[in-house]
Amino acid sequence: MSLRFRIAVAAGFGILAVSTLAVRADDTLKIAVGQRGSWDTSVSELGQKAGIFKRHGLDLDLLFTQGAGETQQATISGSVDIGIGGGVMGVLGAFEKGAPIRVIGTEINSAGDYWYVAAMSPIKTIKDANGATMAYSTNGSSTHAIVLAIIKEYGLTAAKPVATGGPPPTFTQVMSGQIDVGWATPPFGIQALEEGKIRIIARGNDIPEIRNQTNRLLITSASVLERRKLAIERYMDAYRETVAYMYADPMALKYYAEIASVPESLAKRVRDEFFTKEMLMPDKIIGMDMIMPAAVTLKYLAAPIAGDKLKTLFQIPPPR
Repeated sequence: MSLRFRIAVAAGFGILAVSTLAVRADDTLKIAVGQRGSWDTSVSELGQKAGIFKRHGLDLDLLFTQGAGETQQATISGSVDIGIGGGVMGVLGAFEKGAPIRVIGTEINSAGDYWYVAAMSPIKTIKDANGATMAYSTNGSSTHAIVLAIIKEYGLTAAKPVATGGPPPTFTQVMSGQIDVGWATPPFGIQALEEGKIRIIARGNDIPEIRNQTNRLLITSASVLERRKLAIERYMDAYRETVAYMYADPMALKYYAEIASVPESLAKRVRDEFFTKEMLMPDKIIGMDMIMPAAVTLKYLAAPIAGDKLKTLFQIPPPR
């Protein structure tokens, strides 16, 4: 082989290598996020803005839903790769019915959601809400489970749960008198609270079974987990890194204030008053001893899920 030929071949391989690097792209994951603007559901968006997911070779295509029910359906149908904020009891119920759903992490342990009334409402405390209409987002959502738990805890046998969608349409219905008790997740409603337009009468964390258990989940479908296992693992590594960033870097509050369209001072209040770092860490499912019986009582399950079936459902990638 002549020297000239060897040089040409080497040059060709060099061009091929450069070309391969040039066309290589990050893996894209489609993410359905329930309730845009809540601190706990903003992990993917904040990590994307901070470049954390990019460092893990991921590009996130984010879309936003009205609640956990919509998020779960989009995930099960394969319209998205990952769903953020699936209601734990809704997920259990779907899995029992044969849906190809898998849990890859905890979205939130405990709950930052609250229930409120208009300032002029005759309802002064949650115990006055017997017979009232009480809002939740969508069927199978975490807020649905919380409303049912509130009704059970306070014996509000005549209360009427109503699906009202996300916080903005719910607020409109409360202020127009269509719904007696609304629901929201901070930062939504905090400005109205400070201005005296609404009053908080209950928080999800008031209920022991909610306060001491996993409330929402990170979910995917069985087929996506099988086909894109390595991308899912990298997503979870970046997710953990982003949660740490959200409580350590002041830029996270600045970015979040932009996402939620609130002042940074209000963004800080939302984080510090309603959401601890531990609530957002995705690796620990807590309170299953309470979740399973409650899911049966509330008719999400016919019987508790256990053993190998539970291992099939919960497949959280370990930190790497």
